[in-house]
Amino acid sequence: MSLLKFRIFTALLLVLSHDTDIAVQAGPSRVARAPVDKLVTLPIKKHLNFTGPGTMLQHGQARARSLRERAIARPTGVPPSSSEVGGVTIENQILGYSAYVNIGTPPTGYALVVDTGSANTWVGANQPYVVTSSTETTANDVVSYSNGPWMFGTEYTDTVELGPGLSVRGQSIGVALYSEGFAPYDGILGLGPTALSIGTLTPENSLRVPTVTDNLVAQGVTGQNMVSIFFEPATEGPIGELTFGGVDPTKFVNEVYYAPITTQFPSSEYYGVDQAVYYGDQLETLLVNNPGILDTATSLVLLATDAFTKYVAAVGAVFDETVGLYRITLAQYSNLQSLFFLVGDAVLCEFTANAQIWPRQLNYAIGGSDQYAYLLVGDIGHVSGSGMDIILGMPFIERFYTVFDYTHGVVGVGYTEYTDNEGN
Repeated sequence: MSLLKFRIFTALLLVLSHDTDIAVQAGPSRVARAPVDKLVTLPIKKHLNFTGPGTMLQHGQARARSLRERAIARPTGVPPSSSEVGGVTIENQILGYSAYVNIGTPPTGYALVVDTGSANTWVGANQPYVVTSSTETTANDVVSYSNGPWMFGTEYTDTVELGPGLSVRGQSIGVALYSEGFAPYDGILGLGPTALSIGTLTPENSLRVPTVTDNLVAQGVTGQNMVSIFFEPATEGPIGELTFGGVDPTKFVNEVYYAPITTQFPSSEYYGVDQAVYYGDQLETLLVNNPGILDTATSLVLLATDAFTKYVAAVGAVFDETVGLYRITLAQYSNLQSLFFLVGDAVLCEFTANAQIWPRQLNYAIGGSDQYAYLLVGDIGHVSGSGMDIILGMPFIERFYTVFDYTHGVVGVGYTEYTDNEGN
């Protein structure tokens, strides 16, 4: 047995010794891997915004409200109001992750926020949309609710190029007539489940709008409707990649472990799985069998208020009003222990002490002090039992190879050589 598998197996046995209600699979769920020549790869860039106020936690909580209210509103086709979801503009978000996509013939490049919590592709927030020979108009208006502030515009279809010679024809594009607070991005690359597009078009608000991943499969570019994400440690720049159509076996260690999409609403509307959360070597229970989602547009790891209160008590954190994050002293950081996330019944993911903190060399950028460590774990804004009690945002996804598999209705997680990186 490899060291990694021994580590996972031992951790699972520890969980079982603490909670006999949890069933654990002996090995990874098997999902067919696509041939390498059927994979499409797109670089991801990490942005740091040093000009905005310290609203990272506020933005995360607004994002969580938006996701919940959007799921509740979707069956009615009536969008949630801005008063229901609140909002913090993307330009005030300290961290952001984007992919550079070419649209049109000849192409124009757009920096799009990578968003697994929405299903529409948007452009025109900053870089104007350019009509070309491949552009076709539709009779629909389109609206986005994915990030709190809405974009409203007109639907077109156009050619979307994800890489040299790798194009999708006739992709639905929302072209913004109105947007607010999107700098420095041009729009959204919606990679969420297709049903999230229902209610986004007017007058045809009952239609499902095929996503980029839908069309990659339909046009034979890829063999499976799935997106995998990989990151290398870095504070800024091109640090990761999206892989469409399968998994890249060179990017993870040993196996990817898969868990089914939860049946608990509203997490079931997204890439949500049932989870358990534990803290420290003694595996103090924070949550058990609670639904939560993995989300690329959330900049923190968010826990239900009751679970987060236990975590804060365990680590001794206090809220820093200036920075907008919880902080601990360097002495407390030296004693900070790992969080453990049991994702479905598939794998126990160790989220190390270093993974839980903002990069210390960038404390100055958020108005912080070098005498503290600032936590990337926060309060989701409501107690457990809401149906969305956990959001594993980008601090988690940066540490684990993550697979959003629409074809098989599962989410995959795998360790990488950077899972235990100490770069923060």
